[in-house]
Amino acid sequence: MLESIAALMGSIVLVALTALSGGVFRPDDWYRSLAKPAWTPPNRVFPIAWGILYLLMAVAAWRVFEADDSAWRTAGLTLYVVHLLFNAAWSWLFFGRRRMVAALIDILLLWLLLTLTIITFAQVSMIAAGLLVPYWFWVAFAALLNARVWRLNLDASRH
Repeated sequence: MLESIAALMGSIVLVALTALSGGVFRPDDWYRSLAKPAWTPPNRVFPIAWGILYLLMAVAAWRVFEADDSAWRTAGLTLYVVHLLFNAAWSWLFFGRRRMVAALIDILLLWLLLTLTIITFAQVSMIAAGLLVPYWFWVAFAALLNARVWRLNLDASRH
């Protein structure tokens, strides 16, 4: 029982470390000056949505971690950790470096890795896979938003 709680806390810490990128590289005057589509959510929605999604992600990874050892479990957790790197990189690329195209490529790769993670998690735990589905939709939405903001601001993007 204590080991399981420690594993859950470790999963939460891993996700919190990923979320730090979004806390460090945040919307600034540059972002506020960009043209955005009418369907852009208000800035206050993002930390709420991400807070919920990060919690779901941590629980999903914990459920897979707690499952019996298998090739699917190992592959799923590996994909999960790699996808977290792409998740963390997006805020740095978009807000920190102001590289909208690089951020778009990153988020598309993140979405692909997340898709593979969900498929792999499903081999271990359907609940874990299901916990990642809202995140999958949010990343797809974020990719569309990233693409649209880039297209509306071709002069403001360096690459």
